[in-house]
Amino acid sequence: MDAHALSSVAQCLRQAHTQGLARVDAQMLLLHALTRPLHDRAWLLAHDTDLLTTAQQHRWDQALQRRLQGEPVAYITGYKDFFGLTLKVDARVLDPRPDTEILVEWALELLPIAQTDPASASERRPKALRVLDLGTGSGAVALALQHQRPAAQVTAVDASADALAVASANAERLNLPVQCVQSHWMDAVSGTFELIVSNPPYVADNDPHLAALTHEPLQALTSGADGLDDIRQIIAQAPNRLAPGGWLLLEHGWDQAAAVQALLTQAEFTEVQSRQDLAGVDRCTGGRWSR
Repeated sequence: MDAHALSSVAQCLRQAHTQGLARVDAQMLLLHALTRPLHDRAWLLAHDTDLLTTAQQHRWDQALQRRLQGEPVAYITGYKDFFGLTLKVDARVLDPRPDTEILVEWALELLPIAQTDPASASERRPKALRVLDLGTGSGAVALALQHQRPAAQVTAVDASADALAVASANAERLNLPVQCVQSHWMDAVSGTFELIVSNPPYVADNDPHLAALTHEPLQALTSGADGLDDIRQIIAQAPNRLAPGGWLLLEHGWDQAAAVQALLTQAEFTEVQSRQDLAGVDRCTGGRWSR
């Protein structure tokens, strides 16, 4: 194709297909280049013969090359949908994965839609359930929980000031009252919580898959020789921050469920169990602190 020639919508999608790009990725990148809403895929079908303008062609060419070099679609478009919310994301935080929605679904099972404080039952005032999200990144998990359980008091923690800036901006834009705290896990956290959730780093330092993740922050991915260093620290700290009967839920790697179950059991958590992701792999493990 001539460097100065303009493509049609259909030609752009064919170009992406021939270069091995997933159809949904190509559609989102093209909509981004056209400054259309990223959900508006039906528009592409209705306008498949439309020619791009010079500016649109330039944006498309740039977006396509960035994706072919392995950059996540979310970083290119600046947005990612997660559990019904549209988050702003960039290279300061991990690209939220669909499998992490399993962690949210499990957490919501443990958070009643409304709970009455027995001390004020006559006034029917809801009891505020306290939730702590560790390693919040973009705020995806914390914001999803706050959105689904408005009466909860959700605190989002990250050691990275850059990540917290992303999470705080998302909370403000979505008008969700999540409190953001900078802390290395629970070092600077006070109080107790009915639920602690975390999607911590869990990739081993020498994992060969890291080569394909060069665009994402390494400190949010790796955690020691076996990938479990941060999970060990969270489990060690959790008993001092969980209310009696509170739960700790952890996302982890595809082959780490047995190890995480063992760590929770050794720490005297009860009702230890795992939940599967969309591929049928044990992806989240949790336990209850009964003391």
